[in-house]
Amino acid sequence: MYAIVRAGGRQEKVSVGDVLLIDKTSGVAGDEIQLQPLLVVDGGTVTSDASKLAKVKVTAEVVKAAKGPKITILKYKNKTGYRKRQGHRQPLTQVKITAIDA
Repeated sequence: MYAIVRAGGRQEKVSVGDVLLIDKTSGVAGDEIQLQPLLVVDGGTVTSDASKLAKVKVTAEVVKAAKGPKITILKYKNKTGYRKRQGHRQPLTQVKITAIDA
């Protein structure tokens, strides 16, 4: 059994026991959060109807706060001496899928 869930601005394929990184959510380690299912596959049964998906719960446990990879931004203009360097690391949350209740 697996589900396609909305996690931040992306869609992720999850099953019970998976650990994944999603956009930062409010919550500390040990908290439980609900993810919105978009599609549920249980053997040969595929559920994508909105009224049936309203009854499905995908539960995840917050493992820890994390950061994405370092991204370096460099701006440069020729012959003017203008040079600007900047870095960014996206804040993320690591979660573990604990249950998919269909």
